[in-house]
Amino acid sequence: SSGINAEYGGRVNPYMDLPQGKKTQAYYIWIDGTGQGLRGKTKTILEPTMDPDELPTWNFDGSSTNQSIGENSDIYMKPVACFKDPFRRGDNILVMCETLDDEGNPHPTNKRRSCYESMRQVRDLHPWFGIEQEYTMFDSTGRHPY
Repeated sequence: SSGINAEYGGRVNPYMDLPQGKKTQAYYIWIDGTGQGLRGKTKTILEPTMDPDELPTWNFDGSSTNQSIGENSDIYMKPVACFKDPFRRGDNILVMCETLDDEGNPHPTNKRRSCYESMRQVRDLHPWFGIEQEYTMFDSTGRHPY
């Protein structure tokens, strides 16, 4: 057997259940410079919250995520939504972020801000969205599609 369960003798990772006191792990998530990859990093906060306005703006080096602009590669993550973390459980949260440049303006790769502004302008129209999902079914060997 392989995988994380085998590593812990068939149990779920025991480190996930260590007491954290009142501290919370906030996993900041953003879309990288490719527009397709998700990135993330964890910040320990002292009190649980589900309000993104109570969380600090944080930064990272954009040169490793295809988001560096000119000489200054600092990119800032501004929390915009929080969700309970189903993986770390407890009071831990997933923090969806938008990216800002060093002057606080939306980063060129930040498509969320323009979408938000457009949706705000038409909020009374109650727009609907549909997400297209495509699947390929494989036989039991995983080599040949049905």
